[in-house]
Order: sequence, then C-alpha cells, then structure tokens
Amino acid sequence: MNRSLYSIALYLISPLLLVYLAVRAFKSPDYRGRWSERFGLKKLKQTDIFVHSVSMGETLAAVPLIKQLQQLHPQLSITITTTSPTGSAEVKKAFADTVQHCYLPFDLAWCARRFVKQVAPQYSIIMETELWPNLIHYLKKADAKVLLANARLSEKSANSYQKNHKLTQPMLQQLDIIAAQSVQAAERFIALGVAHERVSVCGSLKFDINIDQQRIDSATLLRQQWHAQARPVWVAGSVHPGEFDALITAHKQLLSQYPKALMVMVPRHPEQFDNAAEAIKNAGLVVARRSQQTAVSTETQVVLGDTMGELLTFYGAADQAFVGGSLIVHGGHNPLEPAAMGLPVMMGPNYRDFIEISELLQSAGGLTVVDDADALAANLIALFANSEAYEQASNSAKSVVAQNRGSLAKQLAVVESMMANR
Repeated sequence: MNRSLYSIALYLISPLLLVYLAVRAFKSPDYRGRWSERFGLKKLKQTDIFVHSVSMGETLAAVPLIKQLQQLHPQLSITITTTSPTGSAEVKKAFADTVQHCYLPFDLAWCARRFVKQVAPQYSIIMETELWPNLIHYLKKADAKVLLANARLSEKSANSYQKNHKLTQPMLQQLDIIAAQSVQAAERFIALGVAHERVSVCGSLKFDINIDQQRIDSATLLRQQWHAQARPVWVAGSVHPGEFDALITAHKQLLSQYPKALMVMVPRHPEQFDNAAEAIKNAGLVVARRSQQTAVSTETQVVLGDTMGELLTFYGAADQAFVGGSLIVHGGHNPLEPAAMGLPVMMGPNYRDFIEISELLQSAGGLTVVDDADALAANLIALFANSEAYEQASNSAKSVVAQNRGSLAKQLAVVESMMANR
C-alpha cells in the first residue's frame, strides 16, 4: 500500500472515526468536545515550531525540551498538538497560553493538508514514533524541517514497517533527522532505509525526569496524612481494565502477611475510575477515593488515585511500585518515574513500548517481571520482608536513572543543529 491507497482507505473508513469519537465520548466526558480539531477545522495561527507530543507520557518528556527552546528562542512561536485529553491537560498545565495548542487532526489527507497550511511551521518535532504519512507528506511539501525526537522503534514495529514498506519507507526517508533513544532503535531505522547520517543516538528524554524537593516534600506529607509511615505501601500505577482483579488478588495476599498494608491503585484513564472503585468494593476491601478527599485511616486498605497529575507524588509516598499496561497485551508504561523515586519496580511481561528502559532496569536489579497476581504478591512480600534486598533493588533503580541522564542536552543539540542548517 502506498500513500495514495492509504489515503483512499482512510476516506472509506472515515465514518468509523465518528463512531470512535462517539464511543470515547460516551465513556469519558473529556472526549465530548473539540471535535472540530480532530478534523482540522479549528482556525489556527501560523507558528515557527510545531511539536506533536501524542499523549501524557510523551508530553511530559517533551515539556523540558520545549521550555529550553522557549528560553533560547523567545521570538519563535510554538504550536503543540496531542491526541489525548490527558496529553492536552499536561500541555495546558505546563504552558498555559504561551503556546498554541490543539488536538492533531486525523490523518485524512484534507485534514492534514488544512492543518499544515494554517500552521505552516519552519520546524517540526514529532515525539517518539507518532508518524502519520499524510502529515509528514504535507509538512515536507510546505518545506518544513522534520525531526523525530526521542524516537523508539521496537522489533515488532520495525517488522510491521517492513511489511508495509511502500507506505513507510518514503515517509521515513522524508524525515530530516531522527534522534533515537537507543542503538537498537537507530539500527532498526537504518535497516528500514533511513540514511545513517540522519540518525543520532541521544538516549531517552524520560531519563531526564526532574523530581524537585517540593514534590518530595508533598509525598512525605501525604504519607503522614495517610498515617502510613510504618505501613507497607505500594502503588499500582497506570493500570488498565484486565489488570484490576490481579492487583486486588495480589493485595489480598499481601494483607494476609501484612494486615496493615496499603495499595494505591491509579487507573491510566479517567473513564475507568468508577470501574476500579467498583472492583475494589466488590472485593470487600476498604477504599478511600482521592478525588473525594476521603480520609485515609489505619483501616483503609486501598487508596484509589482517581485524580490527574499526582502519580509521581503517589510513587514518592510508597515503598514499591507496579507499572501497568503490562499484565495485559498493551505495551506497558514508563517505569522510570518510580525508579527515579528509588522504588523497586515490577511490570508484567508485556512491556514492548519500554523494552530498552525495562531491560536496563531489570539487568541492574531494579525491576522484576511478574507474570501474574501470585508472582506480584510474592515479590512484594519478599522485598517487604528483606530490608537488604529492598535497599539493593532501590539503589539499583535510582542508579540506572542517574547513569542515563543527559538526553535532554543531546536532543536539544540535534534541534539546534536542524534549525542552524535551515
């Protein structure tokens, strides 16, 4: 399939995009507005730099890079797009009205063309692997420089790209430069036809996580408010339906050994908050919902983190962490936030979206892969029972983060080089 056939196929299934939005809107109020942005109908101003940061994780990684660009080039205007409400919320939180922000339109040819015509950037920065053939085509047709920043490419994704090479190879060859997270990712891009001189290995921006003292103080205060200084506390972060029951089962096993243990369950998506609360109550556990400011007593067994933007604070208030999206076939989520807080980390076996990071942590002893609820409970119990093993895992997790910092400076240098060679 080439880009023309791809575009025709998208037009044919375009009614399903409306069904998709309707279904998402039914599940979450955050999807009930701003549909015009999804189809490139919002009126936008021309800007100098266009950044697409996808969802919350990519946006959090992109924020320091964008802020550096604002400091170095205050005269340049910036447009930031996302595809999810959580990513949009992070953009608004970090930049307020200092940037132009909207959802990235669907990759229908007329939507992408209208969007690019309005924004008409000189420079485009696309985070990770959020590559859309029509978007790239019209950016290059408008003579924009295009950088794929913080780029990752799993073996599975590379194989998929190879199978669809008539569509993906021309798109990849239009990229001016790729700042890859790892040597493996760089090699996969080159094997797909990207010229080696256009690929740089810069590490992952996610290693440059900044945990300020205020965040640490907030986490310490939160644990005090929970009366949990002497209680075993663990966080199940960014979890999905399909994982709720396993986490509850693991926590019940932990409670059999440590009756005062506290789990903080944080669903990935707001539309799952009520479902998670129901699952916890149906299991007979005492739950306090964070959004309702329910008091956490010594009898509370689960805190449901049904708020946005507090996950890092929850990690700081805990002893161990499980990172979700990994007991189901989803690809996992970022394990670096709990690792940076010094928490031993656990993930399920499905972590393909963070494979290099997860394997680094695992080889150092800071991350353990657990296949099911029993393995999760056993690992929790083992580390709560063995302070020496706990300290070793905690220090290993922090060391991996510290040793791999520096990606921000490298990726910023790549952006500056792209802008200088205009």
